[in-house]
Amino acid sequence: MRSLIDILDLSTEELRELIETAEDIIADPEKYAEVCRHKKLATLFFEPSTRTRLSFEAAMYELGGNVLSVSSANSSSAAKGESVADTAKTVSCYADIIAMRHPKEGAAFVAAANASIPVINAGDGGHLHPTQTLADLLTIWREKGRFTDLTIGLCGDLKFGRTVHSLISAMSRYEGNRFVLISPEELKVPSYVKSVLKEKNIPYEQTSDLMEVIGDLDILYMTRVQRERFFNEEDYLRLKDSYILTPDKMRSAREDLSVMHPLPRVNEISVAIDDDPRACYFKQVKNGKYMRMALILKLLYEAGTLKTLPERSRA
Repeated sequence: MRSLIDILDLSTEELRELIETAEDIIADPEKYAEVCRHKKLATLFFEPSTRTRLSFEAAMYELGGNVLSVSSANSSSAAKGESVADTAKTVSCYADIIAMRHPKEGAAFVAAANASIPVINAGDGGHLHPTQTLADLLTIWREKGRFTDLTIGLCGDLKFGRTVHSLISAMSRYEGNRFVLISPEELKVPSYVKSVLKEKNIPYEQTSDLMEVIGDLDILYMTRVQRERFFNEEDYLRLKDSYILTPDKMRSAREDLSVMHPLPRVNEISVAIDDDPRACYFKQVKNGKYMRMALILKLLYEAGTLKTLPERSRA
């Protein structure tokens, strides 16, 4: 049974096809409005979420399907000690596809190994978040028109930022890209992520100074310092305001810079930047819904649950 646990589970050709489907949905949503009629998505969220959970649910509703939802661990049998494996087996009896967020790294892999329906990793701890990366990729494509020859700055919490890890994995497969990793010493990108860059001989630099590099960037991917990943409140408070993007700092950036953020933001991007045409983070939110719609269609079709798909329009 095909699931999506890691963005690398999808080939670059499959990513291109998902983007084409998402753009077709944007152009002609009515064509897709009943495709998943009588199909059910189970959203199992054992960790707080607004955008991702609602995005999945909106995606299924806009495809004409229905949603079964667990919005916290306390509202499920996980509170009684039920294992992820047993949860996946049980929910497979009720739904056609699962989207799961879990605080433990690897939980989505365990769910997929035990479910009899497709499982989508909606974020597992500080590890991976492939559907956020799908949102990021559609945003980059619509803003830049390419995935190659880009200088991509990633700023903030690069240690626990699962969106950062997934995006680096995805963009490392395209030629000519360069990464600028901007973080405090304590929140540097993990060695296993850097090893991917080294193995592929992809240029990258590490710095703690955003202003030193902002003028070189095609994309600036901001992240919040995540309180929930810290064991020590003192460390969180010391690091939480390490980077705050303001209009004054944006004066040093390129006119065609794209500022992205997986959200939620705390104060790392000033609200004064929201009206800047270079701000793309709310576009990412919409793009996430369209890419999740495309992904649900793909996985249900490959599982045999959907017999046909709408034919994409040719530009």
